Amino acid sequence: MLTVKDVLSLEIMGSARVRSGKGVVNERCVQWISVIEMPVENFVRKNEFVLSTAIGCGDDTDTLKQFVQDIIDSNASALVLALGRHVFSIPKEVLQLAERQNFIIIELPWEVRFANVIHDVMQQLNGLHYKELEQSERTQQQLLKLILQGAELNQIARFVQENVECPVVITDHAGKIKGTSQHAHPAIKEWKDPVTSGKIVPANTSLFSNDPMFQKIKKVEMAETTLLQLPIMKPPRDVQGYLYALLPAKTSVETFLTQERVNVLEHAVTTAALWFSKENAIEDTEMRLRSDFILELATGEFSSGNHAKSRAKSLGMNLNVPYIGIVGFPENLRALFQKRNEDVNSYDHWHENMIHYIEEEIEFAVQSLNREVMVSSQEGHIIIFLETRADKKGENVNDLLDLIERRLRHLLPEVAISWGIGNYHEGLNGFRKSYENAKVALEIGRRQKGRGRRVMYEDTRIDRLLLSLADNADIKEVVESTIKPLIEYDGQGSMDLIETFISYNRNHGNVSQTARCLNLHRQSLLYRLRKIESLTGLSLIDPDNLFLLDLSIKIWNIGNAEKRKVLE
Repeated sequence: MLTVKDVLSLEIMGSARVRSGKGVVNERCVQWISVIEMPVENFVRKNEFVLSTAIGCGDDTDTLKQFVQDIIDSNASALVLALGRHVFSIPKEVLQLAERQNFIIIELPWEVRFANVIHDVMQQLNGLHYKELEQSERTQQQLLKLILQGAELNQIARFVQENVECPVVITDHAGKIKGTSQHAHPAIKEWKDPVTSGKIVPANTSLFSNDPMFQKIKKVEMAETTLLQLPIMKPPRDVQGYLYALLPAKTSVETFLTQERVNVLEHAVTTAALWFSKENAIEDTEMRLRSDFILELATGEFSSGNHAKSRAKSLGMNLNVPYIGIVGFPENLRALFQKRNEDVNSYDHWHENMIHYIEEEIEFAVQSLNREVMVSSQEGHIIIFLETRADKKGENVNDLLDLIERRLRHLLPEVAISWGIGNYHEGLNGFRKSYENAKVALEIGRRQKGRGRRVMYEDTRIDRLLLSLADNADIKEVVESTIKPLIEYDGQGSMDLIETFISYNRNHGNVSQTARCLNLHRQSLLYRLRKIESLTGLSLIDPDNLFLLDLSIKIWNIGNAEKRKVLE
């Protein structure tokens, strides 16, 4: 680092005289040199060594004071005034202004040419820049070598600490710590609470917004520790993590952030990005292999139990415990996506990310249950095989689904997930049977119970019977001939006779109770009941007629539920 004192030691500056700020000449860094006259505006950068003749100020002390103040406000290293033509002496008021703000003003005889000063200072700066470049390249090579050797983020963090002289923490995008340097542990004991409350990720206080070298660095205050945060990016502009430098106590950000340290931090961020990319690629591959294996279990593609167990072992799965199949379907994701005014063209990508996120949350949720779980997805459906116990399978499933929905409530508060829960079946083929059970339960639940509900396969016996009847051609003909007049009449919008009959039958033919349930006058209900009898030719006091009409409506309802949802 080149200081003002180093510049003053140059032969060309032999006749220079320091008039203010003598105590800080060894502290002020010099990164640039330039000649500036009025007005200053934004032409002076931080740490710039400014040369000036103060032309335009003349004998006007106030104008010179304002000129000097503008230089001070620009965070320049020092101001050199050439005396002898425009300014013959520096007024006492100007020197007092500089002293109060600990700013360096230097007198230089008019005979000393600015071009010579610039030449000699630039030689020094170029020499330092060359050394910095060499050091930066060495740092980059050492960090890349760590990556090629398969180093963990802890090793990378320790290397950075040795070069920037402060503890380092590396996290993922959510603030979860992935790597720390050797002396970072005392400062991160309270890390979780600030992360959870949003005080660490993301930071929003930028440093040195006018200097492109420092624009990425943000300042974060955590308890008694000051942190500098740098984002770890992945293409195109997504944040995949953060690097934090934990500043030593009583160290200012300005003093700490030398160019050498910034170079090390920048290379460290690039190296961490490579590490994250490598890990993500490995995790994605493992996830695909696990997902493919689970789908093969669900579809019954394994012919050999030994082969399946061998594959499971290589993927870290355990097939030696009983599993129950669960299938979930997140409802109205597209409606939520459009409500958020997102780019419609990116819906497929967003939908894929949401399904992936749900899979991750299921993995996290099951950890607290101390159960084995296998999770995959196919065509927007979530497939789960959950370790169960024969005596408590319903309890296990509902505990898991409760945890999943609590975790997802913050991310997708408006989305309900419908769940179908299969029965337990023994053996390798049991995975396929339980999965098929869960799919049937899910479909029935979405047809009959409404979206966002949980349905167990063992509770769908009547619905399965009705579905099988609905597919029989002869029964279809009976159903249509029985209730077709009611459907056509209801289609005219005058009154809902089918719903009237359902309520009447549910109330066991009690006219008064049915009228209250439908909020109808008794005479109005009696009129509707007579209308049902006249349209169908069936008597509502004949048990066989009641059974035929009730069964026909139930079969028609379950067979046409999906069509009605499309119309809705």
